Amino acid sequence: MTDSLVACPECDALHERRELAPGTKARCVRCGAVLYRRSYLELDHQLALVTTAILIYLIANSFPIVDLEIQGRSNSTTLVGSVLALWREGREIVAVLVFATTQLFPLVDLGALFALLLMIRRGRPALAFAPILRFLQALRPWGMIEVFMLGIVVALVKLSNMAEVVPGIALWAFGLLTILLAVILSLDLRSLWRAGERVIVRPRRRFPPKQSAHP
Repeated sequence: MTDSLVACPECDALHERRELAPGTKARCVRCGAVLYRRSYLELDHQLALVTTAILIYLIANSFPIVDLEIQGRSNSTTLVGSVLALWREGREIVAVLVFATTQLFPLVDLGALFALLLMIRRGRPALAFAPILRFLQALRPWGMIEVFMLGIVVALVKLSNMAEVVPGIALWAFGLLTILLAVILSLDLRSLWRAGERVIVRPRRRFPPKQSAHP
């Protein structure tokens, strides 16, 4: 059957799909590319992980990132405030890039993944299941929160010589979110496709017709 075969993404060699142990991956016998993998996390665990990441994302965008104290003056801002500050300073392109890569793309990624997992969990994948999955696959390379966190760390090290830097709640939340996103991005989206296929083709229970007695 065609659904039991998998093609190598690098050399197009066909392999027979086999069940893997949790945390293992299958590689192509010809070129060694990764064919598919099985996560340690089951679907329910993945849904809980994505839900937690969404809550952490909301916290990270609701509180100040850092508090700066210079000569008795204190100043703090959120990530949205920093984007608006860049826009007001005439750096519209930088502001749009920061907003897209650190806020828009991660939120859309988490929202799309949450919707896919919820469809599978409920056993009723919608018609948008396949388009959302393809869109998520194309969106993945544009999430750059880890680059943003690295930039914050470098900036804080430089500012520590000129001002007193007090990390805010959002900074710790962004650090935790970076770790959660690293785990989420390691999940194989093709496993969601397989899970969705199993739900779609799952046979429905049939009931015999009701019989009624006639006089």
